[in-house]
Amino acid sequence: MESAHYFSASPAGPFTRKPLTVELAGETRTLQTSSGIFSPDGIDKGTAVLLAEVPAPSPTGNLLDVGCGWGPLALTMGLRAPHARVYAVDVNERCITLTNENAAQLGLDNVTAAMPDDVDPDVRFDTIWSNPPIRIGKDELHSLLKLWLPRLAPGGSAWLVVQKNLGSDSLQRWLSAELDASFTVSREATSKSFRILRVRKASR
Repeated sequence: MESAHYFSASPAGPFTRKPLTVELAGETRTLQTSSGIFSPDGIDKGTAVLLAEVPAPSPTGNLLDVGCGWGPLALTMGLRAPHARVYAVDVNERCITLTNENAAQLGLDNVTAAMPDDVDPDVRFDTIWSNPPIRIGKDELHSLLKLWLPRLAPGGSAWLVVQKNLGSDSLQRWLSAELDASFTVSREATSKSFRILRVRKASR
């Protein structure tokens, strides 16, 4: 599989950009992609389900895409919430480069992709969207979610898409047990073998 090492910091093989035409935020967009990243040939099924099911992101404040790939979630948030600041994170250097280049191509100066450690740990997020990288393994996935979900701002929500046969229900139970009482975890939708999970931080 071309994207087999998409969760490596520096994937094997040449970083050769190629054009990608997709629909984001209701319009056809011409962007760039590459091998060595997740779903290099378009919007994967899980991300498509998430984009179809979630409500609009917060129109202001800080928004976050965890595991950005070439940027479909971050770019959509940037297009739909032009007055918000969108952060996109990934461990794959190609994904960071491509998301920043695609944001520039769309004229989105409110979208910035970076390595996780480069995001100010004091920033709190009003909306988080993620198609989390389930295949990195349970322990690493749990560490990833424990890093970002507690950074929800009061009243903020995280929306996660997880395939049913890859443990969506057990992940929902784990999140409910792991997060403190200021968070609520719910299953918001089921579509095409995917669950949409919502994690909400209580308002002050």
